[in-house]
Amino acid sequence: MELQGKIKLIGETKEYGNNGFRKREVVITTQEQYPQSILVEFIQDKCDLLNNFAVGQDVKISINIRGREWTNPQGEVKYFNSIQGWRIESLQPEMSQNLPPMPPEDAFEPATDINTEEPDDLPF
Repeated sequence: MELQGKIKLIGETKEYGNNGFRKREVVITTQEQYPQSILVEFIQDKCDLLNNFAVGQDVKISINIRGREWTNPQGEVKYFNSIQGWRIESLQPEMSQNLPPMPPEDAFEPATDINTEEPDDLPF
């Protein structure tokens, strides 16, 4: 499954327990009639995927929906769901950093010496 939206928040990577379990959360806001703020978890090595993204970016996140059952000390069974991301892509075209920015259109003068007829200098 996939979610699309604008990044609202990127959390810090948090480590849990003694075995080094890592989790990082991102919140995206969908762009639809009734926008939703959706929390997506990235775990373990997938936490690092968020390093190249920033708040305000439009992204597409590939997700898995996870569910688990838990029995509390009183014997009541409860169910929890989570959304785990495993890939994130920018929806904005990347600008080449090697090219200088294009000057505005009004910085150019119109061409006035255009020859309407090109000379026919082809050898065939």
